[in-house]
Amino acid sequence: MKKNIELVAISGSLRAASCNSALLRAVKAISPIHIQVSFFEKMAFIPPFNPDLDIDEFPLLVQLRDQIIAADGVLIASPEYAHGISGVMKNLLDWMVNTPAFVNKPVAILNAAPRAHHALDSLKEVLTMMSANLLCEASITVPVIGEIKTTEAILRTPLICMDILKSLASFSELDPAIVE
Repeated sequence: MKKNIELVAISGSLRAASCNSALLRAVKAISPIHIQVSFFEKMAFIPPFNPDLDIDEFPLLVQLRDQIIAADGVLIASPEYAHGISGVMKNLLDWMVNTPAFVNKPVAILNAAPRAHHALDSLKEVLTMMSANLLCEASITVPVIGEIKTTEAILRTPLICMDILKSLASFSELDPAIVE
């Protein structure tokens, strides 16, 4: 019997019709029964990062930090703005940088826009600096473009669903010593 795997999914977009959020919702919808995906839906409520403040002053940040620490891995999908990571994603990562949340944490980056390689590269750099365990085999770029912009449309696209399932399988194959 496979070990249950808990993943936290974080979208770097605040848009209601975000392709990145749609992609993460599709991941949650098609995850095998032994993989539970919790979608973080309160990105808009993260306060601006201020190094003079302590993360423990903000219950939402404490809750997310603790959820990431307890999880077996993290899925991140973030749009590219002006050749960089979205402001809200960078803000969240800045809050987490002085915590153990991402240290050795298996992380997959899901890129919903094949042309958005600048943000992808920046995100990889930031997560590497935070000592995350970037799972290259689980990090995928899928074309959530054109008519394929909603969770429902993604779920009706077999090739994207196959890529998502392959990504999730990478978490199932991790050495238990890494995720415990």
